[in-house]
Amino acid sequence: MEGIQHRTVNVNGINMHVAEKGKGPLILFIHGSPELWYSWRHQILALASLGYRAVAPDLRGYGDTDIPDSIRSYTCFHLVGDLIALLDAIAADQEKVFVVGHDWGAIIAWYLCLFRPDRVKALVNLSVPYLRADPTKKLVDAWRAAYGNDYYICKFQEPREIEADFAQIGTEKLMKELLAYRVPGPLLFPKGQPFGHPPESPVILPSWLSEEDVKYYVGKFEKTGFTGGVNYYRNLNLNCELLAPWVGSQIKAPVKFLIYYFII
Repeated sequence: MEGIQHRTVNVNGINMHVAEKGKGPLILFIHGSPELWYSWRHQILALASLGYRAVAPDLRGYGDTDIPDSIRSYTCFHLVGDLIALLDAIAADQEKVFVVGHDWGAIIAWYLCLFRPDRVKALVNLSVPYLRADPTKKLVDAWRAAYGNDYYICKFQEPREIEADFAQIGTEKLMKELLAYRVPGPLLFPKGQPFGHPPESPVILPSWLSEEDVKYYVGKFEKTGFTGGVNYYRNLNLNCELLAPWVGSQIKAPVKFLIYYFII
């Protein structure tokens, strides 16, 4: 795609696929779920044309990056460790970089700023606000109490359960549903009516998402499945415990936080 280069970098014990373009100050783009480096394709081209080096990896468990088998290989420490190792490998000459995150990428970006503020020049985060470290609280338990067992994060907890539901829906339909989902309120997966409507209901793609884009995502997720990405959610409660050393810590990097009004 218009000069975007691809390569594989060994980081933190895994092979990570990276897409990049441009020269200059590095901007690290961190994708969300269920996404890929491809989510940043337009931003990569735009920022590279303005004199930046735009870098977007497939995170562990996604796309052309390795997918470790163990659920416990997807904690906040692993995710940040991957990115630090990536920066060490491809940008050792830059002490600090710009970071942009969306969805799970935003969560990881908050962790990155918290754990390694020495590596972040400034942060732009989308959709997920900063949640202060509190090991006394279990996020999944709180969401279950608030929204019930059908809340998507709660449904993701049992190994192989949601993967079986996804298989019944089919990868193409699932990707269209997830990427085009714009219903206010909590995302629920009731049995027989995922996304709150019958499975045969058509999905109308928004103007910014083409059939060609969907085809790219489908091609990758049909090869990898969804377990890697879902394992991020299976570590949410554990991450609360792991964050204990950072209780009371603050994000020191300059931050711009963006949220779409329709989400509120």
